[in-house]
Amino acid sequence: MRGMSQRAIEETDLNLHFRAQKILALITLIANIGISVTGSIVRVTGSGLGCNTWPNCHAGSLVPVEGAAPAIHQAIEFGNRLLTFILVVLSFSLFIVVLRAKRRMEIILLTVFIGLGIVAQAIIGGITVLLQLQWSAVALHFLVSIILVWISALLYLRVQESDWDEPSLVITPALRAGALIAAIALAIVVVTGTLVTGSGPHAGDAEVGAEGRLAFDTLMLTYVHAGAMYVYLLITVVVAIFLHKSGTPKGIQRIAKLLILFIIIQWGIGVLQVYLGVPEWAVPLHVLMSTVVVTYTAFLWGRGRSRTFLTES
Repeated sequence: MRGMSQRAIEETDLNLHFRAQKILALITLIANIGISVTGSIVRVTGSGLGCNTWPNCHAGSLVPVEGAAPAIHQAIEFGNRLLTFILVVLSFSLFIVVLRAKRRMEIILLTVFIGLGIVAQAIIGGITVLLQLQWSAVALHFLVSIILVWISALLYLRVQESDWDEPSLVITPALRAGALIAAIALAIVVVTGTLVTGSGPHAGDAEVGAEGRLAFDTLMLTYVHAGAMYVYLLITVVVAIFLHKSGTPKGIQRIAKLLILFIIIQWGIGVLQVYLGVPEWAVPLHVLMSTVVVTYTAFLWGRGRSRTFLTES
């Protein structure tokens, strides 16, 4: 190492761990998407109280107990809980890897936020069970999942960037602001979606009574949710058009085009849910596409101000 500059040494350390960082960040993103989807499967199959206490599955037992609840419900709910431990291992491993690579503080903090978010998510999940699946607790549980998906998407971008050059705007300030407005509009779409769910037919368990549900007309909330989605789609389309006109790099334009495609697919699934009476199969698909839309909205905003991307050399 004699004769090498400090920056050269740090670049060597970073490149040694770059592939591991990128792979772990991608797996963490996929895992956070996955636990959102499995959570929706818990809800639509009525398995939310398959494990009726927390942190144990049943009183006096950390694992499912034969006869305490239908076996399939226990398996689905307990399986979803086990995914939390996988996320803990992933987030801790990623934290260690970025520390060893001496990454910049932004990246380290993102890994810390993910780890803390996973712990918070587990606690909120436990409270949700103890509150007998009150719609507000279920909604908060899902919203934290969406936030973790957003942070994981940003982390996946940031670990691929150099730590030595300063971040710069890749798009115009106006378009960067437009991407932020689109993200805010998406947040409204997601929140109104939880209201629709809170008043809808899938409470998470047959034992949940009307007192645990949101006492608003589901169809009316659906119209509010759809209206928010149309606003979000319009903003995203406008941003995409001006990205094209301003000669923005093709990679960012591609993200915007894919995002529009995913929003349209999500809209189609939502329409099917309304006209088919919210079939069980459509709910996990709708949640999956929600996380994909969140991911690409984060990509669009995150790529607007970035650093030079690293290679795997």
